[in-house]
Amino acid sequence: MDGFPTAKPGQVIGLLGGSFDPPHAGHVHITKAALKRFGLDQVWWLVSPGNPLKLNGPAPLGARIQASRAMMQHPRVRVTGIEAQLGTRYTAQTLRALQRRYAGVRFVWLMGADNLAQFHLWQDWRWIIDNVPIGVIARPGDRIAARMSKTAKVYAQAKLPSRASHIIGRLPAPVWSFVNVPMSDASSTAIRARGGW
Repeated sequence: MDGFPTAKPGQVIGLLGGSFDPPHAGHVHITKAALKRFGLDQVWWLVSPGNPLKLNGPAPLGARIQASRAMMQHPRVRVTGIEAQLGTRYTAQTLRALQRRYAGVRFVWLMGADNLAQFHLWQDWRWIIDNVPIGVIARPGDRIAARMSKTAKVYAQAKLPSRASHIIGRLPAPVWSFVNVPMSDASSTAIRARGGW
């Protein structure tokens, strides 16, 4: 496992967490879209040791990081095992630890619209949105569920129009923005079901 990535105070870093089990073209697609649409200096993939909401454990962390690095090659993207290094299990714990470690760096949590639909089930979800801007990227079939979600309703006043999404990292939380990007329907679940991992 590598050390922690570097970031300077004032930089805006997008964080894309997930099991990446396996990584696929859809992850690359939303990462590149996020860099552009949310005005990010970098994106860090946070390859998680395991997802507390999933019953079956993922492939070994080292294998997923290696596959992710082979898949995501971009000068402004870092593939990391930060959560394993920090010993955190939940997103809120990870974000608190990163904010302590990287004083002055502005983080934006990135997620697909499918995650926004069930975000209210995450541990300390209100703390997350109250403390870190959230960039939501539309994926196939998830737009309506995301827009009608509990989080979208509770935080309706904090929604930033997509035309202003590029300034999200410069605004104080709570703030979130929902952007539509050309669709990629790649799915880790489908790849595993085909025996491709």
